[in-house]
Amino acid sequence: MLTLRLATPGDARGILDIYAPYIENTSFTFETEVPSVEAFAERISSYLQQWPWLVVEENGVIAGYAYAARHRERVAYQWSVECSVYVHDDYHRRGIARVLYETLFSILQLQGFRNVYAVINLPNDKSVALHENMGFTYFATYEKVGYKLGRWKNVGWWRLILNEFSEEPDPPLVFSSMEKVFLSELFSSNEKNLR
Repeated sequence: MLTLRLATPGDARGILDIYAPYIENTSFTFETEVPSVEAFAERISSYLQQWPWLVVEENGVIAGYAYAARHRERVAYQWSVECSVYVHDDYHRRGIARVLYETLFSILQLQGFRNVYAVINLPNDKSVALHENMGFTYFATYEKVGYKLGRWKNVGWWRLILNEFSEEPDPPLVFSSMEKVFLSELFSSNEKNLR
């Protein structure tokens, strides 16, 4: 049975099992060196202070994960985040990416974020289709912005609006300071959509 939950630093090895092949064999990520398990555990811990990081697992094996991260450093950008989702090859076409994203975006909405951006290294038809099916709208391409695996790469940007753009918005809630009681209900209702 597939289970949806918050990631922990102890998930670093299982998450790296999914992520490392993307680093080594694709330009879908511009990361070029596989981090150590310890460094990746620290990354998860650090991200969880501000933003959610979620996993779907089956019998202790990480099937997929999604997380949010800072969009830009300046304070005026604080209402915008970027998102990422990765699913293990053995678990494709089981609704995992959709459930991870639906859950992630629900949490980000409660935190008070306005925009979530997807940055897609092109070409990547599967990722484009997923994001557009989730309601993202394309708005820009940075041409030849990165060089990996012997090629200059284009990066496309997609945007999803999470909340209205009110005047004088409160800063987004810090994820680590939020009461997490709502998560168990959110997780159990979204797990029903996993196949």
